[in-house]
Amino acid sequence: MLVVDNIEVKYSEVILVLKGISLQVPNGHIITLLGANGAGKTTTLRAISGLLRTQLGKVTQGDILFNNTSITNKNPETIGSMGITQVMEGRRVLEHLTVEENIRVGAYLRTKRLSKTRPDLERVFKYFPRLQQISTRTAGYISGGEQQMLVIGRALMSHPLLMLLDEPSMGLAPLLVKEIFNIILHINEREETSFLLVEQNAKVALSIASYGYIMENGRIVLDDTSEKLRENEDIKEFYLGLSNVGQTKSYRDVKHYKRRKRWLG
Repeated sequence: MLVVDNIEVKYSEVILVLKGISLQVPNGHIITLLGANGAGKTTTLRAISGLLRTQLGKVTQGDILFNNTSITNKNPETIGSMGITQVMEGRRVLEHLTVEENIRVGAYLRTKRLSKTRPDLERVFKYFPRLQQISTRTAGYISGGEQQMLVIGRALMSHPLLMLLDEPSMGLAPLLVKEIFNIILHINEREETSFLLVEQNAKVALSIASYGYIMENGRIVLDDTSEKLRENEDIKEFYLGLSNVGQTKSYRDVKHYKRRKRWLG
């Protein structure tokens, strides 16, 4: 479905951020992109969704194909109408609108008639019953977990073929993270929606993804099936925080990974 082929990205025509990124998202799969802050994960999503231009960014080399059509540097509206939706980091809700009004906004690319959004609204409420309970509340005053459900539900209203999720677990309690990731898995299975999931929580991301890519300093340094990544000793140590005897490593121990980089050897 999605092929990112050796792209480079620059901001303001000067700052090179992505240095030859290649990845694929097969139809109906959940793929995860892992890495520390500043690795280039969000920039990769923006390059795919067309939102780079809002940050003075541009793909300067390589190509991005969606269903065999190049979408490199196209407008976000064009890319969105083709079936790609990005859920941005930080739970970007329209704070002055109600929960239901926020969700309906997600259907705008597909239809501008309010009456036609009712079946899709009911569909979102089936995945997120909590949103139905708080549908008349102002979105700026609901909890972080409810806001995360809201932005995913809003994205579903456009019937995306591919959803780009940027750090959906950020700032949420473990029980909420588990609930939201279970819902993502159900959406993938029932709607056959593909996902490219950017996460720092490697453990939960690898639990639902079929394949994973590890980013570091604007490059892909490792990729494999989620099962093999979970068993990789470097991933256990650097991203899951476990040593080879199953004990949690301290931050002081783990931070030395940049000097070792065994996977680059």
